[in-house]
Amino acid sequence: MRAKNLLMSPNGIGLSPDERVLFVAETVTGRLWAFDIRGEATLADPTGMQPGRLLVTMPNYQLFDSLAVQADGKVCVATCISGGITTVDPETGAADYVDVPGEPFVTNLCFGGADMRDVWITCSGQGFLYRTRWPAAGHVLAFNA
Repeated sequence: MRAKNLLMSPNGIGLSPDERVLFVAETVTGRLWAFDIRGEATLADPTGMQPGRLLVTMPNYQLFDSLAVQADGKVCVATCISGGITTVDPETGAADYVDVPGEPFVTNLCFGGADMRDVWITCSGQGFLYRTRWPAAGHVLAFNA
């Protein structure tokens, strides 16, 4: 049975490209979680005391906000306070970071464009919306408009 209220501040969510894993960014703790999907609207029971698989916890004081998934399965998470995007490999837990200069509140990102390498980034601190090229393609969502 899944314990209730184990995530303090779940925020961004996304599916792996094969739709077998649900990723959840937890804002206040700066954690990225993975939950195996057992069936329609059902997550696999966790093992131990954790709600799911902990992929990464950010060092120091960094907050996670929304996220987007790349076509290769890596998870890109808007990272507040440090002001950038953290890309996490769910297989290894390795994290890479890209700074958004001068903006501490990177809050959201999404992929688009013909090759899914355009990334749109919202920055709530100054109210900016950026568009830039990303080194990897984003995952094409099942219900894109």
